[in-house]
Amino acid sequence: MELLECTLAIDDLDSFVADLGAIGETHGTTLQAFDARYVAGPHHLERAVELADRSIERGENVARDRAVEILLYAAGRRQIDRALEMGVGEGENRAVVIADGGDEAAALENVRELTAFGGTATTLESPDEETLQEFFEIPDRERAATDASLGALVRERVALLEVEK
Repeated sequence: MELLECTLAIDDLDSFVADLGAIGETHGTTLQAFDARYVAGPHHLERAVELADRSIERGENVARDRAVEILLYAAGRRQIDRALEMGVGEGENRAVVIADGGDEAAALENVRELTAFGGTATTLESPDEETLQEFFEIPDRERAATDASLGALVRERVALLEVEK
């Protein structure tokens, strides 16, 4: 898995998603773009990919598309509509795009060539803790009761999706 931290300026979300799909198909790669505010770091996305693949291998996946299944796990939700909150939207986005499988480097190079690509940027360095706590329903009292990092608590929510099936 390779990550591309960047900014995106998306005029037409459906067109952007179609472009990602076409690039992925060309390079045998799964591409998914996330709003960086909802990502607790690279390990969060690595775990989501791992669990999505396991779900697909077992025939337990909710989504037909691997990129959407990864999004579901990253969001820790089984409802696609709720998980889509974690994706990028129209307008300016601080984003992270994952490429997994196939020719990841070539796929991400093609993403850099898209009109929506605004440039590379450090988007995962300083997680938006308030947004992460709210989205993943992690109350202050839970954080106070453990010495686990916020990233670890988010990864726990991702892993709990397996248990809650």
